[in-house]
Amino acid sequence: MTLPPHLKKGDTIAIVATARKNIDDNLKPAIQLAKSWGLEVVIGNSIGLDNNQLAGTDEQRASDFQNMIDNPNIHAIWCVRGGYGTARMIDLVDFSKFINNPKWIVGFSDVTVLHSHLNNLGFATIHGIMPVNVEKASPEVEETLRKALFGLPLSYTVPCENENKLGKVTGELLGGNLSILYSLMGSKSQIDCRGKILFLEDLDEYLYHIDRMMLSLKRCGCFDGLKGLVVGSFIKMHDNEIPWGKTANQIIADITKNYNFPVVYNFPSGHIHNNNTLFLEEKFHLMQMIKIRF
Repeated sequence: MTLPPHLKKGDTIAIVATARKNIDDNLKPAIQLAKSWGLEVVIGNSIGLDNNQLAGTDEQRASDFQNMIDNPNIHAIWCVRGGYGTARMIDLVDFSKFINNPKWIVGFSDVTVLHSHLNNLGFATIHGIMPVNVEKASPEVEETLRKALFGLPLSYTVPCENENKLGKVTGELLGGNLSILYSLMGSKSQIDCRGKILFLEDLDEYLYHIDRMMLSLKRCGCFDGLKGLVVGSFIKMHDNEIPWGKTANQIIADITKNYNFPVVYNFPSGHIHNNNTLFLEEKFHLMQMIKIRF
């Protein structure tokens, strides 16, 4: 697994839109934060474009992203927000120059498309807050992103939930948003979980959707050879008039109950205020499900 060069003061980070549209008026907190770390900031041409829900056409978003990954003076790319749309432009991007000059790609939610695609190409990425999240992010969460970008170690201590399946494993971490991973099944961006630790999170889904998506991952072999499972936030879940009968965590436990890998629930990352940063595809240690570190 290839790690892009970590940042140093004076490096430049680019803010682009790969999915939902975004104006630049709300980027001041993110720009100020990056500059407080000693970084320069470049705003991509996709910021401010308006194509219904999307930040311009697929071609415009892909072109902006392409320019940033090809530009040797850009050292990291910070996706402005999620929503939907990254899958629409991913196949328009040529990663040949990126392979020779990789840089950190940062974001979560819909950015899971980029995480999974680049992980398949052999490159680590950063699952973390995006520019639109900075204003409401805690200083502690902001610090986890700074540490990730500058190559400092990350370590998390989380409560040991009763529903956890105990174990101690080390492996490369991959994953992200469950709905996005489900949508990538059968494509060249589909995750390969063999020998890995899988991280999952989601929001605003019906509980039976969670069951369907988890079952699909199981039937496609995603849990065969998996070393461990880290379950982040599953919030704002919906149910029908006739209830499904299980919470999101209980659904995940039921689908994975016949596997021997350890599982940790309620890890503080995802669509929550306490959205801590994760390296995807770097060595990740689950230590008795209490301390988690890279």
